[in-house]
Amino acid sequence: MPVSETRLDDSLFGPLTVHLDTERGAVTVEGEAIPRIVLNRASGTRADDHIPVGTRDAGLLTLTVGGEAAALAPGRGRLTRRSYLVDVRHAGHHRRLLPDSVPSSRLLRDGHRLGDLTSQGDGHVLAEWRPDAKPDATDVALAYALAAAFGTGAQPLPMLLADAIGDLIP
Repeated sequence: MPVSETRLDDSLFGPLTVHLDTERGAVTVEGEAIPRIVLNRASGTRADDHIPVGTRDAGLLTLTVGGEAAALAPGRGRLTRRSYLVDVRHAGHHRRLLPDSVPSSRLLRDGHRLGDLTSQGDGHVLAEWRPDAKPDATDVALAYALAAAFGTGAQPLPMLLADAIGDLIP
């Protein structure tokens, strides 16, 4: 389904909507208590169907937080889990979405873990905030947007190698 609109109830900031358009390469997250996040792939660019937003090329992506530009730097997404990270720099903070298991990723702000997210690339995002963390509205909005745009989780290198070897054996 190229377009999905998912209404969610975040445990800290209440109702929000995640709008994912995989065909256009667009993600919008909005709610009354969070800043509006818009992430777009450049129009007319070819989409990679393994990535909900269609690319991990930062040169083809724009990100705004409450209407203000933010620096987005997704990893290349190759062999290691770490290569699937996504970095955002905005308003003096560094946020990172980093896979930590096959299905999920964690959100860090300035190196401190805020919570765990799971999304299969369909626009639905499950967020669990750590009780000792204090994510703000921007952290939460960006977490939903990044998880929806890039998905969460990644296989560890040994599993990838085992799959590749298995594919070679008749």
